[in-house]
Amino acid sequence: MTGFSPEAKLFPRCAGVLLHPTSLPGPYGIGDLGAGARAFIDWMAEAQMSVWQMLPLVPPGAAESPYASPSAMAGNPWLIDPQALVDDGLLTAEEAQAPPFLRRDKVDFDVVKRWKQPLVEQAADRLARNTAHPLHREFREWLGANPWAMDAALFLSLRAHLDHQAWWQWPDDLRTRQPDALAKARKDLAPEVDRTLALQFLFDHQLGRLRRYAHAKGIRLFGDVPIYVDGDSADTWASPHLFQMGANGRPDHVAGVPPDYFSETGQLWGNPLYDWDAMAKDGYRWWIQRLKRVLAQTDLVRIDHFRGFSAYWSIPADAEDARAGKWLPGPGLPLFQALRAALGDLPLVAEDLGVVDDDLVQLREAAGLPGMLVLQFAWGEDAMNPFLPHNHLTHRVVYTGTHDNDTVLGWWQGSSEKARDHVRRYYGIDGHDISWSMVRSALASVAHTAIVPLQDLLGLDSQARMNTPGVAEGNWTWRFTIDALTPERAARLAGLANLYDRIPALHEAKLEADRLAADRTKNPL
Repeated sequence: MTGFSPEAKLFPRCAGVLLHPTSLPGPYGIGDLGAGARAFIDWMAEAQMSVWQMLPLVPPGAAESPYASPSAMAGNPWLIDPQALVDDGLLTAEEAQAPPFLRRDKVDFDVVKRWKQPLVEQAADRLARNTAHPLHREFREWLGANPWAMDAALFLSLRAHLDHQAWWQWPDDLRTRQPDALAKARKDLAPEVDRTLALQFLFDHQLGRLRRYAHAKGIRLFGDVPIYVDGDSADTWASPHLFQMGANGRPDHVAGVPPDYFSETGQLWGNPLYDWDAMAKDGYRWWIQRLKRVLAQTDLVRIDHFRGFSAYWSIPADAEDARAGKWLPGPGLPLFQALRAALGDLPLVAEDLGVVDDDLVQLREAAGLPGMLVLQFAWGEDAMNPFLPHNHLTHRVVYTGTHDNDTVLGWWQGSSEKARDHVRRYYGIDGHDISWSMVRSALASVAHTAIVPLQDLLGLDSQARMNTPGVAEGNWTWRFTIDALTPERAARLAGLANLYDRIPALHEAKLEADRLAADRTKNPL
């Protein structure tokens, strides 16, 4: 196989923070793309951070997970900022006034939706109907540039109209996408479809503003793409031939992972599996469109469960848990060759945690993608453990923990004495400030990118955990308040960024100075 050379310009030595926008502070019951996001960017800039990593920005699906969505291309409407809708003349200040029953300490998704859905839909209706509105022309141009949007809007409108039945339970002509039936539905549901399209435009419009604000502060946005899509989604409805689905729309086998350090019985995700042969026949067009979409929103992208591209775990749909699955070959390098040919340099990061074998390593290296290192996985006296700092490699992204891990403090409190002793001896510490000891270790790593969840910068315990894999309820609700973003924490983090050469502009200046010095040595006057 011919490998791709990693592009240093895509991954300068830098550091950043992992935080999903739903966790941002603000009065509207859930974090959004407005003032709280800008305040966080300001604080990151003060802390000399240059990457903001988020979870998937798609509409959440079952149990409010951003990793299960009714559309892999759409944006999450709950992230729309009501105040920006006021500023754009789509709501009045009175309409956008946050009621006192909205919580600020955590996300109560049911309450947020009951209040926010009619609010943002009202704004979307006004934009869709008012051709004289200053944003309407931009909205129409956006429609032409986003061909996925009509399928997504029609799917979401039909699903709501049909009492949220799964699409394989719809009338046959709609289930099989007969042209006359689709045309009639588009006409009959025109207000709902237009509203959904306008909501998607407003999401993109606000995210674009935020991205420009971040760029002005020297911060890149780091997105996330789940490898699989939900079975009941616009994606499977619009392109069932690209998935391993029967004529009835139901798969015989579904996605998941075998037992690992997250779960003794593995994880039975239940997503439909791709028909990689069918995808290869059209040059992986669906994946090209998907990556093009997310790269229009963010600057870097983590590909969740990269393992599934070298081999995927196929589980019988009626299995009780994931242990009944088996490995089958994935698309391998041809997918990434097609992506590179269509999109150019790939600013992608491979989530290569879990079961790692030679095939995965070879694919990741051939595709030229950095893998991930998680410090919480390092401890247990195995000197060859790749997560131990002395074994780190440059072309990697190092984390204290991910959204699927406990916080560092929670992990420390729940770890064995053997693991804690290893940490204390390895770093020469007593563990009293374990969160920041791990932060320091991440930033000191040779890995070109270091990412720290905000919870670890705040020194929080398990109560602040974002997600527990294998647990269906109670995830994705954590929020913080703006007073946690103190100047003292920013200064402490900035000090580490300077100490460990993680300020990209300064790092590039040093490299250029070294290059000039080397040239003078080779060619003295």
